[in-house]
Amino acid sequence: MSRPNPGRANPSRPATNLSRARYALAPWARIAGLAVCALLTLGPVIWTVSTSLRTPAESFDLPPKIIPTHPTTESYRGVFDQIDVWLVALNSTLVTALIAVGQMITAGLAGYAFARLEFRFKKPLFGLVLATMMVPLQVTIVPVFLVLKSMGLTDTLLGLIIPAFPTAFGTFLMRQYFLGMPKDLGEAAMLDGCGPWRIFRSVYAPLAAPGLAIVGVLAFNYHWNEFFRPLILETSGQNYTLPLGLVSLQGNLGTGSVSVVLAGVVLSMIPAVAVFIVGQRPLREGITSAGVNR
Repeated sequence: MSRPNPGRANPSRPATNLSRARYALAPWARIAGLAVCALLTLGPVIWTVSTSLRTPAESFDLPPKIIPTHPTTESYRGVFDQIDVWLVALNSTLVTALIAVGQMITAGLAGYAFARLEFRFKKPLFGLVLATMMVPLQVTIVPVFLVLKSMGLTDTLLGLIIPAFPTAFGTFLMRQYFLGMPKDLGEAAMLDGCGPWRIFRSVYAPLAAPGLAIVGVLAFNYHWNEFFRPLILETSGQNYTLPLGLVSLQGNLGTGSVSVVLAGVVLSMIPAVAVFIVGQRPLREGITSAGVNR
C-alpha cells in the first residue's frame, strides 16, 4: 500500500479553489453588470427629469449637473401655459385605451382561431398575418389615409383607433399562448354540449387573461408614444394627441428654454410608466405561465 507523498501537491485542490472563487465572484459580477445596464437605461431619464427642474440658463451648464442648483417647477407651468395639456392628454388616453382593449379582443379571437379551430388555408393565412409584421408603417399609411378619407374619418380620433385594432404580433403571441393550453379542457367542454364560442368564452379566455394583459400593456405603451400616424391623420388642434401637442414646445429651443421641452417630455412619460408598473405583475405572470404551459 503506497503512502501519499506530502511533497506532491494535490492537483484537484487548485481546481476546487478556483471553482469556489468563481462561484463567489459570480453574484457580484452579475450585480455589477445589471448596475451598469440600469445606469445606461435610466441615465437619460434621470438627466431629463433633472433638466426639467432647472432654470433655462442652468440647463446649458457644462459640465451638466445631475442635481439642479436651484430647483424650480416653472418649466412645468410653462408647459401648461403654452399647450392645452388636459385636452391632448384626454385624447391620448381615449385613443390608447380603446386601441389596447380592441387589440386584446382581436388578438384573443384571432389567436384562438389559429390555435384551436380547423379551417381551410389556415397555415397560409397565418403566414400572411406574420408577413404583415415585416411591412413598415410608412408603406401602408397612404392607402390607409385614402380609405379613411373616403369614409370621412380623417382628422378624427376614430380614424386613429379603428385601423390599429388588428395586431399581427398580438395574434402571434396569443396563438402561441393558446397552443400551450391543454386540449382536454376544450374536449371536455365540447362533450358537455358547448360550441366553439362558448368554449373560448368560458374555458380558454379566462385562462388567457395574463396573455391578454401582455397585449394590452404593450399596445398602450406603444400607442401612447405614437407620433407618425397622428401627424398624418390629424390636422385640427382639438384632435391632437400628447406627442403632437409636445411638438409645439420646440419653439422654446430657440429661446434657450430647454427645460420647458423636457418638462413636457416628463409629463408624457408619467402615464406610460404608471401603466407599466400596474401591468408589471400580469406581464410577469403571463410570461411565466406561458413558459410553464410549454
